Amino acid sequence: MSHQTQEPPNDTKALFRECGTCSQTFGHLLDRELGNSMDVHERALSRLAGGIANRGHQCGMLWGAAMAVGVEASQRCEDPREAIGLALAATRQVVESFAARTHTVDCRDITGRRLNTIRGMIGLMYDTFRKGMNESRCFVLAEQWTPEAIEAARRGLSDEPEHHRVPRSCASEVVAAMGGSEDEAVMVAGFGGGMGLSGNACGALGAAVWMKGLQWCRAHPGKSPGPWTDTGDKRTLKVFDETTGSEPSCAKICGRTFESVDAHTEYVADGGCRALINALAES
Repeated sequence: MSHQTQEPPNDTKALFRECGTCSQTFGHLLDRELGNSMDVHERALSRLAGGIANRGHQCGMLWGAAMAVGVEASQRCEDPREAIGLALAATRQVVESFAARTHTVDCRDITGRRLNTIRGMIGLMYDTFRKGMNESRCFVLAEQWTPEAIEAARRGLSDEPEHHRVPRSCASEVVAAMGGSEDEAVMVAGFGGGMGLSGNACGALGAAVWMKGLQWCRAHPGKSPGPWTDTGDKRTLKVFDETTGSEPSCAKICGRTFESVDAHTEYVADGGCRALINALAES
């Protein structure tokens, strides 16, 4: 498959500058492309930049794109449970698109920096200013992947569902338990199974961090949390580490991967990761 499917929108880099984080940028880009406007929910994505609170896991572009896919899935499906299945399946295609371009999904691999340290953050700033922001690795990738992300999202959202069970997502379970609405639970559905069932860093953790960010953004209208802002998610991250022994990988936490929406649904329905889901929701 060719990477370049169309000319990237000429405002991708400008929007990145305006939003400040890759995660908020891609939430906004795909929401806009799909005809949705979710300002506070997009701002809440900021703490997922740097790979979940700068921990180096999945690139924030993926978290933002996955949320936008969930927003659109909620619009297309009358039944929120069906929307969860659609979001999970469509996000899988978005993740595959990103990995095809970058050969990784992790922020740390892309930036070459540990952004949860002062030294790593300063190093990224040095890299950025040395090349110029517009030619920095993240800005170039954002512009290149934009048309591919849009294509993958549209394709995934248009595919016929292949599941046979009533879909469930670990990430949606967390948001619902934290008081989120049905639509908000669908927004993060694609985080499930380590993001689009890919087995990478825990999507339930991503959902809990996003929900903390959403609560913070509602208390601070028009603002986005910064890289060191404690939205309440420091407690969430601590609880996650205590519960999992600091193991971030969905595949390792679950002891398996999920080949389909039905497989993930069955796992959640049978109580899989229930202790972790409850701990995150209560953090």
